[in-house]
Amino acid sequence: MSTVTREAIAATHALIEPHVRRTPVLTVAGADFGLDGVTLTLKLEATQHAGSFKARGAFANLITRKVPGAGVAAASGGNHGAAVAYAAMRLGHKARIFVPTISSAAKIARIRSYGADLVLAGATYADALAACEDWVRQSGALPVHAFDQAETMLGQGSVGLELESQAPQIDSLLVAVGGGGLIAGIATWYEGRIRVVGVEPTLAPTLTMALAAGTPVDAPGGGIAADSLAPRRIGTEVFPIVRRHVVQCVLVEDAAIAKAQQALWETVRIVAEPGAAAPLAALLSAAYVPARGERVGVLVSGANTTAVTFA
Repeated sequence: MSTVTREAIAATHALIEPHVRRTPVLTVAGADFGLDGVTLTLKLEATQHAGSFKARGAFANLITRKVPGAGVAAASGGNHGAAVAYAAMRLGHKARIFVPTISSAAKIARIRSYGADLVLAGATYADALAACEDWVRQSGALPVHAFDQAETMLGQGSVGLELESQAPQIDSLLVAVGGGGLIAGIATWYEGRIRVVGVEPTLAPTLTMALAAGTPVDAPGGGIAADSLAPRRIGTEVFPIVRRHVVQCVLVEDAAIAKAQQALWETVRIVAEPGAAAPLAALLSAAYVPARGERVGVLVSGANTTAVTFA
């Protein structure tokens, strides 16, 4: 039986609340984005510590598990690594973070800014994970998985807990999917009270392929959101939770993601990295078509990007 439950999410939230931000929501008319007849509520996890929702899972791990003298180790496309590095810095632990060469310059710089030992390891997240696992065996460091771990999912589930109190009126929530820890935690919190919909890049369809096969399987891992939404496969602990609670998963093209990034900036001056723009991309490209009058939640999950420059 899974230890990822509403009660455990609430208990975890109580522990991490002093260390994370209660991120804001912004409700706008869908017409602002050319979507008539709907209301959009944006949950701005891009304003979280370390630039993404991942800080929640990082603190959940470091607070509820015993950290040895060797510190913590994590493999990441970038956001999880930044969050673990930030949490380790705040709590006084050493951290070694393994990232693939596809990780963005913004994410690499953020990890280093928190004092972590950063290791570039291979071309993909799977390569970085293998290198991290080798280091854990050698050093005895505490591994902090980016998605396929109960503590991580419980921390990420606190997004749902917050959002339900901030926007109890929403009918549906669009969530980007990489390894699935975020959507698993959120969907567990809601337990079917709203429609939780996954959104994946067409070039990284980890959940879509798992649902078709009935089990996690290796999937392609390309596209402009590859540093956040392209693990080799959906998590094995994540998958049964998602299959039970997530009503639908849709795919979006890279061009739609880029368009959604631009729309967020031009319309509401919100910066989103490609993976964080995927949920809005599903609406703008009609991959997800809401019913007229539907109140749609859109999770903007991170902003670790160099897409915006300032004079």
